[in-house]
Amino acid sequence: MTTATDRTISTPDPYAEPEGSVRGPGVPFRRLALVELRKMVDTRAGLWMLIVIGAICVVVVTAVLIWGDVSDFTLQSFLQLNALVLVLLLPIVGIMAGTSEWSQRTGLVTFTLEPRRGRVVVAKLVAATILGLALIAVAFVASAAAQLVAQVAHGADDGWHLGAGVGFGLVLTLVLYVLQGVAFGFAFLNTAVAIVVSLVLPTVWSVATGLISWLDKAANWLDLSRVTDPLTSGHMHGDDWAHLATSAALWIGIPMAIGVWRVLTREVK
Repeated sequence: MTTATDRTISTPDPYAEPEGSVRGPGVPFRRLALVELRKMVDTRAGLWMLIVIGAICVVVVTAVLIWGDVSDFTLQSFLQLNALVLVLLLPIVGIMAGTSEWSQRTGLVTFTLEPRRGRVVVAKLVAATILGLALIAVAFVASAAAQLVAQVAHGADDGWHLGAGVGFGLVLTLVLYVLQGVAFGFAFLNTAVAIVVSLVLPTVWSVATGLISWLDKAANWLDLSRVTDPLTSGHMHGDDWAHLATSAALWIGIPMAIGVWRVLTREVK
């Protein structure tokens, strides 16, 4: 005979999964990366950013072809001119990738579909790098086209040589600037603030190093634009790699660590 004390009343857990249900594998990472890549190019701001980058590159190259000296018409010179444009604008592309969930207020949807925010962070880094590499490839093609025009219109027929070290250095430098932009975007989670800081802070630092002698020595280790000069010219030797690693840790590693922590812990509203 059972008594009231022997009976157990089971209350169903409202948060428990139904019996026999199978947990899905989650959003595939490839799909996450493709979605992040699409978000960078199909918004009005992202599309206009790409148009502006292309237009400025065309204007710069055209101006050089019209008013430049024939002796300066080489594939490397055109590519380095385009690289100057990309150095200024690629970080903004990275910033827009890092701040999209907060500036466009899509965070609630994104982190509901993929609650593991770390995967979203990695997907953004991959997508920004892919888009950056695509823009770099376009810059290479545009520079080759400019050199072809220079050859046909001005007879510049001996400027096609581009050292492997220069090509690799330009690609690596531009990828670093893309990652710097993503890092600043994560750190501030506000597009306007991140863009202003990413433009103003390095400029202030460069001015300070030019005015203060002891800061000038530190800039050999901590000025990203200075330590990438040997890289883009294809003359990296010895301590140059240590200088690059130290500067990248300051301008990319630290803001990236702060930014990833903010993305993983910030409340989405």
